[in-house]
Amino acid sequence: MKETTKKYLILGVLVVAVCSVMVFKSLQTHQIAAGLADDSVIGKGKPVLLELGSHSCGPCKKMIPILAELSVEQRVFTVSFVDVWAAEEKSRQYDIKSIPTQIFFDGEGKELFRHVGFYPKEDILTKWKELGVAISSL
Repeated sequence: MKETTKKYLILGVLVVAVCSVMVFKSLQTHQIAAGLADDSVIGKGKPVLLELGSHSCGPCKKMIPILAELSVEQRVFTVSFVDVWAAEEKSRQYDIKSIPTQIFFDGEGKELFRHVGFYPKEDILTKWKELGVAISSL
């Protein structure tokens, strides 16, 4: 096999591998985000992190992978997402002025804390600790 052919073959395999990983991660994140579709989990005995945002908002899009990770990694609290454009009544119900907004609820459904804007994963976990929730360490 010619050296140039080998290089193109290796490059092709790398491109396919990278694209496959990107597509898989995108689908996985979308599926997880799509599964976090409402606020019906609030007040069901487990703390809840509710994100109110939109799939078309820049900071909200940055939050989706964080929410997806938390929903897989943390079993002591539930993560849920509501798209405020798809469910405008929820925006009014939770008095949302800006997105993304994260609301922390206790197991009985009482609001404990509210944050507006992008919220890094480490800060979310720190806040849960401050609120007395024993989060899982990975």
